[in-house]
Amino acid sequence: MTNLPDEASAARVARAVLEARVAACVNRLAPCQSEYWWQGKLEQAQEWPLLIKTTQGQYAALEAVIRAEHPYDVPELIAWPLAAGLPAYLGWVRAEASGAATQS
Repeated sequence: MTNLPDEASAARVARAVLEARVAACVNRLAPCQSEYWWQGKLEQAQEWPLLIKTTQGQYAALEAVIRAEHPYDVPELIAWPLAAGLPAYLGWVRAEASGAATQS
């Protein structure tokens, strides 16, 4: 998961991770209001969350793409362990997040 400062950058990052084939799917969620500490000050901003579906084996490659494309100095990028899932869906994620970049 990562958050972006605007809809355009959310679309750009989503497209970049998909074209790099380091994710099978990206959900661009509705904007949310974030409140956080930054450089000693309490801040708030509207952000666009991305929920990214990938594999543990693709995490490092996903991180590299996000670090290259994300406009923040310190982008949020967090991953949760997966307890369970529909086997067919998880197989699809593994197959599609292959790391073999596509042309579009």
